[in-house]
Amino acid sequence: MISPREIKVKIVGIRKIQKITRAMQNVAASKMRLAKQRMLTTMPYATKIRDVMQHIAASDDWSEHPYLEKKVQGMEKVGYIVVATDRGLCGGLNLNLFKAVLEHVRSLPEQTDVSWCLFGKKAEVFFRAMGVNIVAHASNLGELPRVEDVLGAIKVMLDSYKRGQLHRLFIAHNECVNTLTQQPLIQSLLPLTAGKRATNFNGNYIYEPREEYHNLLDTVFTRYIEAQVYQALVDNIACEQIARMVAMQNATDNCKDIIDELQIMYNKARQGSITNEIAEIVGGAAAV
Repeated sequence: MISPREIKVKIVGIRKIQKITRAMQNVAASKMRLAKQRMLTTMPYATKIRDVMQHIAASDDWSEHPYLEKKVQGMEKVGYIVVATDRGLCGGLNLNLFKAVLEHVRSLPEQTDVSWCLFGKKAEVFFRAMGVNIVAHASNLGELPRVEDVLGAIKVMLDSYKRGQLHRLFIAHNECVNTLTQQPLIQSLLPLTAGKRATNFNGNYIYEPREEYHNLLDTVFTRYIEAQVYQALVDNIACEQIARMVAMQNATDNCKDIIDELQIMYNKARQGSITNEIAEIVGGAAAV
């Protein structure tokens, strides 16, 4: 039977762990407020530029642009931009995202060629272990990433799309629904299609000189992709802090439950040892 001393040592160790998890919970709660504020600040721009691009896709004037809908001949080639975290201790946030992405890949035709662009160490480690085709990756972007830090990886995917090496491009990240809910989100980036909000759009765009409109569209399309990826990054960071806060809160509560159980065991063991000592004294006195 375990001795009271050993139980006491375990209780002290778990209390130290409880202090660490409570401190991490408080830090994550503080960072969560800043992360959600950044997410809400960048969201209007990302939403508006998406609406603009859907309006452009609804116009017949740009139907020849390579970023718009086109027919696929032969084996389809699909690219995924996956946004995960650099650090762990955030519950099942990354694992749920990876499961959703793999489920989405399994829904594609069997002969589909898939390429990957990964953000975050956890994504890189996970997909490298699977032996998939990783064409670009970026990590250690920090809690306030800059657009310049993601341009290189994005350009690799856009260049592949322009050269016809990709026919479709998706982005996968965690979406912050509210403080209690974070869910994986997979969106189509390319080719652009007219969204629901653009179906009733009857206007048109006039550009002068007309011969240069492709250069303008290239720039606008690139800014659109950059905005969506950056919004996914800040959204995922907010989800990370929320998930870490909840995970550390659960860890703190679990530590308390374990300490309570060990305290009961300690009291029983201590009571048993006292009873044995009394029995030995009584037995010794009776023998005399």
